[in-house]
Amino acid sequence: MIHFAHVPEPPDFEQEVRQKGKDWLVKNPDKTSPRNLWSPFRKHLAAGFQNLCGYSAMFEPIGTVDHYISCHQDRAKAYDWDNYRFASAWINSSKKADDRILDPFGVQDEWFEVELLTFSLVPQIEKIPTSEIEKVKQTQRKLNNEVIVRHRREWYRTYADGEISLDGLEKKAPLVARAIRKRLTELT
Repeated sequence: MIHFAHVPEPPDFEQEVRQKGKDWLVKNPDKTSPRNLWSPFRKHLAAGFQNLCGYSAMFEPIGTVDHYISCHQDRAKAYDWDNYRFASAWINSSKKADDRILDPFGVQDEWFEVELLTFSLVPQIEKIPTSEIEKVKQTQRKLNNEVIVRHRREWYRTYADGEISLDGLEKKAPLVARAIRKRLTELT
């Protein structure tokens, strides 16, 4: 994971999502899944995340709006812009209501590195506040699954085969690019 800055709320979000959403919640107290009013703002959220999944920190061409605090945990946050993160659909669905995953807005850039031999996400424990260690471990378990490791490996291959520059890789898979830059520095 890498740190993402909060994405400014779009001007028409208040009227189109927050107000309509609050009205919907009042009229539908027994519904378990809130009405999806947020999807039209996915492109704005994606742009704020530079089209990177907030969790895997890799290019995501489609993505979804993830409710960091799930609608099942707190219905009132269903229409809260500050609760939205841009995420790969399968990560979003596998995350569900797991509140032990780090927030892309709260994680710091130096907390994780990618290890180039295994393409695993490795926490830099000495740089992480002790209060976050349990979330870091759970996040590491989630983000070292086979699919994400395969994606990291593929981004590395595109660089190694000359299909993308290191600067280009930085925009598509920043943690992989940082690992390569670190390795290159160690070799000089």
